[in-house]
Amino acid sequence: MPKALSLISLVIAVIIVVLFLTDAAMGMLGMQTSAPLRGASLLMDLVFILAGAALIFMSWSTWRELR
Repeated sequence: MPKALSLISLVIAVIIVVLFLTDAAMGMLGMQTSAPLRGASLLMDLVFILAGAALIFMSWSTWRELR
């Protein structure tokens, strides 16, 4: 069960990073209307990207310990 939870959190973190990275990139390129979150805030995008990256690291290291 702990392996499944760490893999689920890894997948969710990757989805979060991709979503906010796409939003930040499209917002900076001037395509706010087609961005997933309409390019609302670059600061919010950066914070969520960093939080997702930290979650990816923690999930990956936990999964490696459980193997």
